[in-house]
Amino acid sequence: MSDKPLKEGEDYYIENGLYVFTKAYHIKRGYCCKNQCKHCPWGFKKNKVRKSVF
Repeated sequence: MSDKPLKEGEDYYIENGLYVFTKAYHIKRGYCCKNQCKHCPWGFKKNKVRKSVF
């Protein structure tokens, strides 16, 4: 990621007083931080359907 400042609306937005990073920001960053980000393009810990083995 470059040292350029983040742009509100492009890289993040503020929701209920919290910074929420966009999908575009995550792609620019280039890796998954595994923090269950709302817009993770890698789908880390998304609701996955598990099949029961019983």
